[in-house]
Amino acid sequence: MSKAFDAIVIGTGQAGPHIARRLASSGMKVAIIERKFFGGTCVNTGCIPTKTMIASAYAAHMARRAAGFGVKIDGAVNVDMQRVKARKDEISGQSRTGLESSLKKIENCTVFQGHARFESPHEISVGTERLTADRIFVNVGARAIVPDMPGVNQIDYLTNSSMMGVDFLPKHLIVVGGSYIGMEFAQMFRRFGSEVTIIEMAPRLVQHEDEDVSAAVLEIVKNEGIHVRLNAKCISFARRGEKIVARVDCADPPDEVSGTHVLLAVGRRPNTDDLGLENAGIIVDERGYIGVDDQLRTNVPDIWAVGDCNGKGGFTHTSWNDAEIVTANLLDNDPRRVSDRITAYALYIDPPLGRAGMTEAQVRKTGRKALIGTRPMTRVGRAVEKGETQGFMKILVDANTHEILGASILGTGGDEAIHSILDVMYAKKPYTVIQRAMHIHPTVSELIPTMLGELKPLDG
Repeated sequence: MSKAFDAIVIGTGQAGPHIARRLASSGMKVAIIERKFFGGTCVNTGCIPTKTMIASAYAAHMARRAAGFGVKIDGAVNVDMQRVKARKDEISGQSRTGLESSLKKIENCTVFQGHARFESPHEISVGTERLTADRIFVNVGARAIVPDMPGVNQIDYLTNSSMMGVDFLPKHLIVVGGSYIGMEFAQMFRRFGSEVTIIEMAPRLVQHEDEDVSAAVLEIVKNEGIHVRLNAKCISFARRGEKIVARVDCADPPDEVSGTHVLLAVGRRPNTDDLGLENAGIIVDERGYIGVDDQLRTNVPDIWAVGDCNGKGGFTHTSWNDAEIVTANLLDNDPRRVSDRITAYALYIDPPLGRAGMTEAQVRKTGRKALIGTRPMTRVGRAVEKGETQGFMKILVDANTHEILGASILGTGGDEAIHSILDVMYAKKPYTVIQRAMHIHPTVSELIPTMLGELKPLDG
């Protein structure tokens, strides 16, 4: 016999719990389902644990630089990887157990643990249980892609998930993939003490960014002793004794990199292949992402897809915003849409990259008249004082409307400073709002008005 609810939420990543709470507080009877770890990627294998580990790596890095700040440390700086992992587990675990506990205390909300599967557009099975509801919200997240590269199944490889179990120092970590996940782990483990080699098939790192950003990121990691192999083709793997050998080109004999461990960081895929979506008639694209409209509705009435599984963002903040869009439309008579939001994210290497809006390349592609401003971090007092002068700031403005089109801040505090730009972009106000603002000294943000006072035409 089935159990009837007003709404079913599948998955407890960033979007699911928010939707469940809002619906339950409105008086609806809600079921929320989690098959494994509460909190999704962010809490268990993404933002929280990785940024915790990055903090440990930063501490080690600063300890090695201590003499330059007049601080004397006797002896070598050693990293206790078991303690690093224990700290990460503690912080991540608190978030996971806290979320689980809070969900189980919500009035009008029932938590089910097990694998959810559609039996029809309004019926979900969870083990032997059968649940029905008029509204269903899919929030099942994504997982690491394991590429079909020759020899990959003959080696023990790591992904962003299995890296969470590492409590030792790899002697030589080979990172396949030079984008966000790969870059963060590469720098992190180099600072822990591993030798690190990045293998990237594209001609530059973080290839979705502008070329000047990619070049600066390459310089940053090379300055820390990370080896980088770009334009890698015909990648394959083989085990030779205790070593793993990665082929990085198509030559005969091939160029090879020999390491002890391999991290695969070449992208992610949605967790939609075992949900029985076909039983509900839900359409997915060729990569498995659930198709949604501008208000995150699937092709089946009263079924929504939120978070990483819809291909509309892939970040914690976009997942949370998905939940806000859905609940605003359902409960608040507020017609919010995905197209309302501005692209924004960060790359958490050190120094971090904060991004908002369009890249320079994207602006050029539009053909519109634009202005550009740049400033190296060597000319930002706060960065000089901290001894962290790598990177630069860049901003692009529409020459006619004076609205800000996009910005990149690669430098200390860039992941925070970008928000002063982002907020003005949402307000659709001219750049002069920031240019004329009095910012606090000494900060990174105080140089944004200065940069805006030095705008020049973007060459065609």
